[in-house]
Amino acid sequence: MLLSSCSDGSPVVTPAAGTRRPTSVTAGPRIQNRPGSSQKGGGRLRSVYMSVADVTPRAGERAYRALREAIVHWELRPGDALGEIELAERLGVSRTPVREALARLVADGLAVAVGGRGLAVAPMDLGRVHALYEVRQALETQAARLAARRGDPTVFTALARELAATQPRPDDGAHPTPDGARPTPDGAGAAESPDRAAYYGLVARLDAAIDAAAANDYLTAALASVRTHLERIRRVAQDDPARLAAAAVEHRTIAAAIAAGDADLAAHATHVHLHHSLENVIRTGAQPA
Repeated sequence: MLLSSCSDGSPVVTPAAGTRRPTSVTAGPRIQNRPGSSQKGGGRLRSVYMSVADVTPRAGERAYRALREAIVHWELRPGDALGEIELAERLGVSRTPVREALARLVADGLAVAVGGRGLAVAPMDLGRVHALYEVRQALETQAARLAARRGDPTVFTALARELAATQPRPDDGAHPTPDGARPTPDGAGAAESPDRAAYYGLVARLDAAIDAAAANDYLTAALASVRTHLERIRRVAQDDPARLAAAAVEHRTIAAAIAAGDADLAAHATHVHLHHSLENVIRTGAQPA
């Protein structure tokens, strides 16, 4: 892949002609790539206002953000090699900020060591999905309980009303591409619909409100790590209109339970939502390799 620049100066990574794809690492049943995803067209690092000059004090932070975005949005796919020298060349920085960024990605669980061959993007297989949801269940149900006990009812009453009025339409912008393949959500043939984007934004606000109400910094930090991996999963799980509509109802129930100060109901509603979410991921986004 080669480095070029967008009009705003941010780096864009594109594959050079004839460039061989990095060696992949497989570990158990793999999450299925979304139909229509391009293995040849190449990806790009999203615009992250990244300076490529080594004199910039935040070079390591910006390298981390660029690489994290590329992994979360499947521009760097599970098993892709993360060569320190190659990435430094692509980003136009020295190896030091890249080394710092890779160390943070390992700590995040987004990169893994591969024998004596350096690092690669962490796999995403069914076993890892189940493990992630086990942690998510424990954290999010507890956060909902705490929010019901400590939160401001007016905040969650307002969120419940907004969720009641939400009608996410995932089929907008999710029509088949001309070759019949379903477009991927990272821009390879599709744009996220305004309704769906608004719904996900509302869910993010609910998550933030629960985090704030729970008032537990350790819990919030743990949830932030889990949500990074959940975003990776959402990028490959196909959108189901019925499931998104049901999820909106589930989120409304959670918000209403917290507003009512019912900790047990809030935790139970969260448990039911996560159970259905996992079922949907397995059904639409994954299959044994």
